Amino acid sequence: MKAFEYEPIYKKTVLNNGVRVLTEHHPLSRSVCAGIFVDLGTRDEPEDMVGAAHFIEHMVFKGTETRDAYEIAKSLEAVGGELNAYTTREQTCFHATSLKEHLFLSLDVLSDLMSNAQFDANDYKKEREVIIQEINMSADQHDDYIFDLAFEYSFKGNELGRSILGTQKTLNQITRKKLLDFYNRRYQGENMIVCVAGHVEHEEVVDVLRRTLSLRRRPFQAPHRKRPIFRPFIKVINKPAEQTHLLMTFSTVASKDKSRFEAYIANAALGGGMTSRLYQKIREQKGLAYTVYSYLQPFYDSGLQMIYAGTSSKLLKDLLKLTVREIELLHKRGLSKSELEYYKTQVIGSLILESDDIETRMNSLGYNEMVFKDYRSVDTVVADLERVTVDSINAFLRKYFDISRLGAIVIGDVNEDRTKNMIQSLLKGG
Repeated sequence: MKAFEYEPIYKKTVLNNGVRVLTEHHPLSRSVCAGIFVDLGTRDEPEDMVGAAHFIEHMVFKGTETRDAYEIAKSLEAVGGELNAYTTREQTCFHATSLKEHLFLSLDVLSDLMSNAQFDANDYKKEREVIIQEINMSADQHDDYIFDLAFEYSFKGNELGRSILGTQKTLNQITRKKLLDFYNRRYQGENMIVCVAGHVEHEEVVDVLRRTLSLRRRPFQAPHRKRPIFRPFIKVINKPAEQTHLLMTFSTVASKDKSRFEAYIANAALGGGMTSRLYQKIREQKGLAYTVYSYLQPFYDSGLQMIYAGTSSKLLKDLLKLTVREIELLHKRGLSKSELEYYKTQVIGSLILESDDIETRMNSLGYNEMVFKDYRSVDTVVADLERVTVDSINAFLRKYFDISRLGAIVIGDVNEDRTKNMIQSLLKGG
């Protein structure tokens, strides 16, 4: 199955200052998506700068040498485009989507954010308060907060366990000078990747970026990333609410692991969609939860398989029993040939559908360059998924879907000690 009726043209150029420029030409697209990736996330921040990458994501939109905050917001919106950014535990991305005729405007604005941000003292104070409000709001949203806790306890003692937002304490430690120094020192040539997907001419993009990103000259020394060690845990937090939230985690493969394709298919079978085992058993057959799904999060050197469900406190025990039982069944019996083919087709179909989205293609360019230092076409990934066999998927399930190595978090109107004892009993086969 081919992803495109045409063959996208991929090109790469490394500028003299180390900035990598990647383009993927889609001749039938009327839109373009440009992104500047900084190969740096929350796990790469110093101990006294936790939350800095996310703080900088906010600050660059407050003003540059040539544009104030309103002019930055207006720049792409005025032509029907979109300008945004996101921060993860391993990277930061600033991106713009526009019609192809406005690509150079997108590149100019993005380069301005990366080269000329001012970090005005008043904006710094206001935005720090905005982020503190964001932290407090997240803590009130239990279905969101539980994921932060999952990373904290799954990767205890490692930088991957940090909150992307930071904490009120760490934000108060980050002075304006320290934040500006971090931006000037770390957001530099060798650490930056510019990706453009859509109707684009590579050499024209390179010519623009040679001028607009010329200030990013200094060499960058990437910090050493310490590999985390996952240890099973149980955490129960009593917070009166209508919903009780459950999140289970266990260690899985890293971004480059040869078994990552088995991990994608295993996640689809477990809780990746409406035909997954968890959704069918927990929601459709038993009505124990409105929301239940699994989520795969690979990292540079590790990975987490997560299972989330929201239910009422009185149904929590039945929900836990069914969830543990489905994990055990996958661990012991694996998938049949017909099940493998079903979920393999599902994952491949979803991948190809997503590839029609130009922003998805831009993100894929950046991800592959950061992780693999190479280009991986959609057809290459499809071929890798096709190679998954019954033997390989079941070997993966036997190795990773082990309830004795689970982490579990519950937030809701529950008795902490009784709930913790119940989970421990279930995980021991009680």
